[in-house]
Amino acid sequence: MKKAVITGVRKAEIVECPTPKAVGNWALIKIHSTPMCTEYKSFLAGHESRYLGHEAAGEVVEVAQPGRVKVGDRVAVMPQYGCGVCEYCVSGYYIHCRNSIDPRKYTGQTEGWATYAQYMLKPDWMLPAIPEGLSYDRAALAGCALGPSFAAMDAANVSAFDTVLITGLGPVGLGAVVNAAYRGAKTIVVESAPWRVELAKKMGVTMVADPGSPDCVKEIRAFTGDRGVDCAVDCSGAPQAQRVCIESLRRLGAMCFVGESTEKVSIHASADMIRNGIRLFGIWFYNMNLFPKLMEVVTNSPLIGLLVSHRLPMSDIQKAMELSASPEHGKIILHPWE
Repeated sequence: MKKAVITGVRKAEIVECPTPKAVGNWALIKIHSTPMCTEYKSFLAGHESRYLGHEAAGEVVEVAQPGRVKVGDRVAVMPQYGCGVCEYCVSGYYIHCRNSIDPRKYTGQTEGWATYAQYMLKPDWMLPAIPEGLSYDRAALAGCALGPSFAAMDAANVSAFDTVLITGLGPVGLGAVVNAAYRGAKTIVVESAPWRVELAKKMGVTMVADPGSPDCVKEIRAFTGDRGVDCAVDCSGAPQAQRVCIESLRRLGAMCFVGESTEKVSIHASADMIRNGIRLFGIWFYNMNLFPKLMEVVTNSPLIGLLVSHRLPMSDIQKAMELSASPEHGKIILHPWE
């Protein structure tokens, strides 16, 4: 089979490798759609990688034993490899599994866990069925494009009565705009990149705030009549943006950390949380029991066409990586068989 790899600084290419085989309850998936995510960071840094990607949608083409999927099933591919039996996996929060399986040890194979590839292996319980009639490209958005922010807004009970603040409009932040709009909420975004700002306006956001303005928080609060926003979702991972979220919240509001970061943010227990009664929490991925609801957004949102900005053949991986490393794109979908 063919797959994409990073071979050096700003260098990516297609290589040939063995096609994996189904084993145990791990099915073989023919990948039709692969969303690009943060792999561009390794591309820019030159971290060589032969196993790229963590989300996809495709078709079951081989099973080793009877199980939850069969050949011909159209499925979404969930990220990571949970054990499937611990309390977190059983409750749907498998992303927090502390006994994650090493696919090399379980399968005894050298391939099968990259999504920038034509085939991959996945436990059958991590392959929810795609609704009939839904395209693979749309179904692939069940990963990072929409999943984390969907979980954040579900946990915050966002509704049409609320105003939601979203900081950072990369593909995940743009997905948050889609989720907020689907719930009928007013949306304020904080972003400076012109291309992303224009796309957010096309998506119907209520207000765009400049993160470089020293009065960013004042402007956001003034827009809400100084009440503050009901919910804030940081998709940037930047401490400055996270502080904007916290300081823009109304009393008893909720703020979710979605964007990954290696930097620390300053949080004041009394001034931020106790006196204002706000709730701060983090979301890595959604509970699998929310998959049917997320599929409603994927199927019915009129903004999906704007969220997916590019569809590219995986054979153009160098071009795709260069684009992914720029600020001028929404979600990019790779087609491994082109």
